[in-house]
Amino acid sequence: MSSNPAASPQTSTLAAELLPAPALPRLMRDAMLVLAGSAIVAASARLTIPLEPVPVTGQTFGVLVVAMALGSRLGTLALAAYLIEGLAGLPVFAGGASGPGAIAGPSGGYLIGYLPAAWLIGRLAELGWDRTVTRTALAMLAGNVALYVPGLLWLGWHVSGLPAEELGGQSLVMVVLWGGLIPFIPGDAIKLALAAVVMPLGWKLARWRSGQPL
Repeated sequence: MSSNPAASPQTSTLAAELLPAPALPRLMRDAMLVLAGSAIVAASARLTIPLEPVPVTGQTFGVLVVAMALGSRLGTLALAAYLIEGLAGLPVFAGGASGPGAIAGPSGGYLIGYLPAAWLIGRLAELGWDRTVTRTALAMLAGNVALYVPGLLWLGWHVSGLPAEELGGQSLVMVVLWGGLIPFIPGDAIKLALAAVVMPLGWKLARWRSGQPL
């Protein structure tokens, strides 16, 4: 029986192209990439605009780029390492927050959403969705949806216990949308556009380094 190459497409990531495994022992390279990815997300969390109940941060940009560069496995591990670092007390969350209380709070669902978002974006990158601006933007948009779903559900659970007077006469859905989605759309659009440009440029750099045509 002959094999069908089209049935199992080759997967690759930008990190694997820029730092191929033969250059370092694979386990060492993977560990370095995971720790570097978690550090990039932690650094992006320092870019914060304080809003209530959920602040605007640069984390989304960090998550998108790290996950797409590392792929589904290493990208998810990098975000898991980031969450573990924060839970252990390192000030890596938005505003320098840390500890279990950060995840238990209103924005905790977004932190949890980093894991499915990283896997999804990384998997799409492995399938070649990070080579052009348009497909990269679509992959990033899918990742944003995977991130926002648990974030909004968690936020909704938090505000559902508020007295009616604190909701200002608005429905629970509108409170959640205005508190956890609508104010962030312009910033997320900018971060998505930046990420959609950065990744294809990264591939051009990888091709240039390897002597391939751009």
